[in-house]
Amino acid sequence: MGRARYLEIAEAVRRAVLDGEYAVGSQLPSEADLVARWSASRGTVRQAVAVLESEGLVGSRQGARRIVLRQERPHSFAELNSFAQWAHGMGLRVTSRILLRSRRAATPEEARRLAVPAGSEVLHVLRLRRLEGEPAMIERTAYAGWAAPAVEALPEDCVSIMESIARESGIVAQYGEHLIDAVAAGSRDAELLHIRRGSPLLRQRHVSRDRSGRPIEWTDDRYRPGSITFSVTNSATTTPLERHRGGPAS
Repeated sequence: MGRARYLEIAEAVRRAVLDGEYAVGSQLPSEADLVARWSASRGTVRQAVAVLESEGLVGSRQGARRIVLRQERPHSFAELNSFAQWAHGMGLRVTSRILLRSRRAATPEEARRLAVPAGSEVLHVLRLRRLEGEPAMIERTAYAGWAAPAVEALPEDCVSIMESIARESGIVAQYGEHLIDAVAAGSRDAELLHIRRGSPLLRQRHVSRDRSGRPIEWTDDRYRPGSITFSVTNSATTTPLERHRGGPAS
């Protein structure tokens, strides 16, 4: 009974968010208001709001719950743009923090994607990306050994690694291949993205290559629910894939 009740409340608030009743960045009704409106216990209301947080619809800023859902903002993968380039083009504030940089032996998949012998040394980078101050994506990247020194020289708060190594080291990505699927958030993902363990994450994996076709990086990007969507628009001659900010693709 309790489970059905908090899901009912979550669905009603979710519908209000998606219908535009609460503007982007505005506060949800207070916990006390929701308790009174639904004649529910505080525990039930907290469960309902937790569901919406796990979906990325609401988040906490300075102790206040706010809607974090954004309108869809398309990015065409017909052009090889970085996450930061896409965000800046949409007028979004993007920040990044490198949490880990370490050299290690490539995994079998990394070796295959980077076209290097098994066990070759790669630079592993773990990075947290934020949009408008909210955690949006975890990036795990293996850089080919030849590109590693350029990445190691960058500051921890470098907003765009690919833009920086292009500008400072002449390592320019010209080609990309993308794989998209869904995975469940593990403990580390959940901690960094402020969601529940097991929450669904949209995953994009891709390899970037330079002009000669030499692989630069193989990366595994995992997006917080509600932060990004992708859409495909079909035609008789092309199928451009697009990245969007916000809720479900239309």
